[in-house]
Amino acid sequence: MHVGKGFHKSGGKGGSKITEPAAVRILLITVALAFLALFLLLPLAAVFVQAFEKGWEAYLAALHEPDTLSAIRLTLLTAAICVPLNLFFGIVAAWGIAKFTFPGKSLLITLIDLPFSVSPVVSGLIYVLIFGLQGWLGPWLQGHDIKIIFAVPGIVLATVFVTFPFVARELIPLMESQGRDEEEAALTLGASGLQTFFRVTFPNIKWGVLYGVILCNARAMGEFGAVSVVSGHVRGSTNTIPLQVEILYNEYSYAAAFAVASLLALLALVTLALKTLAEWKIQQGLSASEER
Repeated sequence: MHVGKGFHKSGGKGGSKITEPAAVRILLITVALAFLALFLLLPLAAVFVQAFEKGWEAYLAALHEPDTLSAIRLTLLTAAICVPLNLFFGIVAAWGIAKFTFPGKSLLITLIDLPFSVSPVVSGLIYVLIFGLQGWLGPWLQGHDIKIIFAVPGIVLATVFVTFPFVARELIPLMESQGRDEEEAALTLGASGLQTFFRVTFPNIKWGVLYGVILCNARAMGEFGAVSVVSGHVRGSTNTIPLQVEILYNEYSYAAAFAVASLLALLALVTLALKTLAEWKIQQGLSASEER
């Protein structure tokens, strides 16, 4: 076998392989680390440096502002509503798509991916068009004293839209790779559908479920574009944490803005750690399945 100049051929039990020279590998790794440091680690460090610039007392005081506490509560409430809804939808959609064949299956997969291709701002405008005062349902909602836009329901709807693919898109390939043999065996032995799911299917996908929930929760708590359109920016009422950061920054309250932003940065770090754990567990589960 001819090996191009500048590459090395190394043999082993698994067969021959071509690797780049050490200098090339070092250069590529250095560029990657420099890129991560410049665009990820440096901004992340800057957030915490600015947040604690005036000390712990100023940091805690910024977090205990009434408007900030209201934003934190609304963000947690939104995530607490959206994540279970998307968890239920994701499991049902993934089970249906991975285990059954039916007309419109490709269309359903396309619709699940829709929020990935639509700008969050556009999705927020769609809800304004439907539920806003001048929207399609606006007069009817106003006549029945139902407020969706510029209120909590609108924030929840917009957040559900931008986050609902995460659980489903994580579980679909995982459940497809596991096949249907174990479920069919359980059904043959007399197990009901729910027994099959909770005793056979769920143990095999539990880490994938956690992975999807982690990503869904992080996006729900950090969403800005769609929520900004439908919230109305009412301080102490419809501002989430990202919107509160924007308001504080625009008011030149930089220390307070970075203090609140540090909550999202901490969420990102926790999400990264849990995501890594879930990926490792998923990989272990796939390896165990292949061995069986």
